Amino acid sequence: MEVSALREELDSMFLQLLSDLEELEAKRAALNARVEEGWLSLAKARYAMGAKSVGPLQYASRMEPQVCVRASEAQDGPQTFRVIKADSQTPEELGPREASLRRRKGPTKTQESGASVVPQDPLNWFGILVPHSLRQAQASFRDGLQLAADIASLQTRISWGRDQLRGLQKRLKELDPGPA
Repeated sequence: MEVSALREELDSMFLQLLSDLEELEAKRAALNARVEEGWLSLAKARYAMGAKSVGPLQYASRMEPQVCVRASEAQDGPQTFRVIKADSQTPEELGPREASLRRRKGPTKTQESGASVVPQDPLNWFGILVPHSLRQAQASFRDGLQLAADIASLQTRISWGRDQLRGLQKRLKELDPGPA
């Protein structure tokens, strides 16, 4: 009885692994398309604005990241990766509020002005009126970054599933030493 349940679980995990592999292949193709589209749009922008107008000389001296990649691991599952805005905080980072004394009156404007630093859009480094192809390149690379995080999560899920599959196969061989 236990052997048949184990075989059914093994089959379902194997089907899940195959569907994950198929999804991985599709996401890799989509990532390649987004990156190719981004580089092509960037080349169009260089052609429209001039080769020297779009290049490393226009980068800001102090770059701030627009997004960050966060890794979170479940207790009994694989690690997942998420792309979030750089200025946002996740609920895990916020934590409980500390019980402490608060100053009710006093300089509040200085604290607010220092805390509200908004990262500048990198497209403004290249001028006010940038070509549409430069905006398309930025959007393509952002989509590619999200796809890359999805691919990384999927690869860790596939690796975790493969390890689970091997463990089930080992248990099945111990219970049923006959032909598997």
